[in-house]
Amino acid sequence: MNANVDLSVTIGGIAMANPVMTASGTFGYAREFDPLLDLNRLGGIIVKGLSLEPTPGNPPPRIVETPRGMLNAIGLENVGIERFITDKLPFLSRLRPPVIANIYGKTVEEYAELAARIDDAAAIAGVEVNISCPNVKAGGVAFGVDPQAAHDVVRAVRKRFSRTVLVKLSPNVTDVTVIARSAEESGADGLSLINTITGMAIDIHSRKPKLANTTGGLSGPAIKPVAVRMVWQVAQATGIPVIGIGGIQTAEDAIEFLIAGASAIQIGTANFINPRATMDVLDGIESYCHEYNIPRIGDLVGTVQVET
Repeated sequence: MNANVDLSVTIGGIAMANPVMTASGTFGYAREFDPLLDLNRLGGIIVKGLSLEPTPGNPPPRIVETPRGMLNAIGLENVGIERFITDKLPFLSRLRPPVIANIYGKTVEEYAELAARIDDAAAIAGVEVNISCPNVKAGGVAFGVDPQAAHDVVRAVRKRFSRTVLVKLSPNVTDVTVIARSAEESGADGLSLINTITGMAIDIHSRKPKLANTTGGLSGPAIKPVAVRMVWQVAQATGIPVIGIGGIQTAEDAIEFLIAGASAIQIGTANFINPRATMDVLDGIESYCHEYNIPRIGDLVGTVQVET
């Protein structure tokens, strides 16, 4: 890296060498990408979402390509927290970048129990709380669309986890800033956004949904303008770091999020198209900073010029 450009960032107490992170669900448990890139160059690694018990996910078909994007209904398939700690964490703990565990549950109690178990794993720098999941005690309404439900989950995790708590926000809301402020007030150290946008695709010949689950989460370049707008709004409405996610494929995409107010970014769907997307974006950010004589990446964050 160019010694003249300081790419280091700190997100809620987590020090990272640069702002490029991997998005949960798109990078496995990192080992899958080890032959393809230098994992130690990453700013941070967020692993596939974890639940208390192993989860098989939804039946296929569960991925559908769309114009400039992808619909997925994987169903949060994962090995469960115990196997993650015994089988996956030893490899991750040997890497330099901080490791963040994405967690999800169906009840507040499940989130709290996950937080407590991860708190015992010193190699985990933080948790990213996925609040886009259905609250089974509230009729299946997602935690992330109800300020009180979001508050309850974040507060429960905060009580059981001693390190950094990030909250991943759902875009499927009327006003994302309301949920963002609720998460901040409940003890979140940072906010990740956006998660996928609920979508649907239909086979016009069979007249059936293309996904076995009927609906799925839309990701990829198609959602980037929505994500940039929400990052800009949340960065203004809260006082904690924001991590931008949604359709980032190039350094230009990432820089747009940084200018909008994100302190770091996550790359997701692009990993499926180009396994080295994180490295390309990282190199591009450095080149941009050098070209525009920006000595510190932090000097770029939130510099969008909006006429009022």
